[in-house]
Amino acid sequence: MALIELREVTKRYRVGEQEIRALDGIDLTIEQGEYAAIIGPSGSGKSTLMHLLGCLDTPTTGKVVIDGVDVSSATDGRLAEMRNEKIGFVFQSFNLLGKFNVLENVELPMIYTGVSKKERRDRAIAAVERVGLMDRAKNTPLQLSGGQMQRVAIARALVNDPKIVFADEPTGNLDSTTGASILQLFRELSEQGRTIVLVTHDSEIADNAPRRIEIRDGKIVNRAAGFQSGIHTPPPPTA
Repeated sequence: MALIELREVTKRYRVGEQEIRALDGIDLTIEQGEYAAIIGPSGSGKSTLMHLLGCLDTPTTGKVVIDGVDVSSATDGRLAEMRNEKIGFVFQSFNLLGKFNVLENVELPMIYTGVSKKERRDRAIAAVERVGLMDRAKNTPLQLSGGQMQRVAIARALVNDPKIVFADEPTGNLDSTTGASILQLFRELSEQGRTIVLVTHDSEIADNAPRRIEIRDGKIVNRAAGFQSGIHTPPPPTA
């Protein structure tokens, strides 16, 4: 069974008298341990798709299954449980709290899941060590570079040991060298068995992922293998 499965998924919004079809009949599967990039221009539906995959929203029609759980018509409470148990998020703007230091920012997701204070600290330390920032553990976000703040955001995404990490334009606020180091970290996480789904409008960023899922006008138009370390891996032959 795929870790993520979408079948005939649509998402429609109504703006005044006009109906906006953000997603139009999406079929998609993502396996455990895959590293995939969802790419498309502004307005293509990629952010809407990530919201459905990340249990931030439900489809208008169709089926969304995450790790064997059908969340197509789940309540807000059930969606929140799924996010806490199975999903980590990394955003372009980092979303760190300025008054908290690195460890305290990484601990935040565990506060809502009833983890004890000692376990929160132990797990936060392990996550911060994993992204190579223990020497900055007591610093606040204002004392960090952009790349360091994104590593804190990644540590926070990993602290509840999620099966899936969604990264929405994670290098958008970083210079090219720092962005490359963040993409390398995602590759390493994928090699360790973590499922990574990266959302971007940048073709060069998408080409870092082994799998490229291109979306336009609410439809998937290409789901081929992509580039890894500059080497093109051709898509599997079709019958």
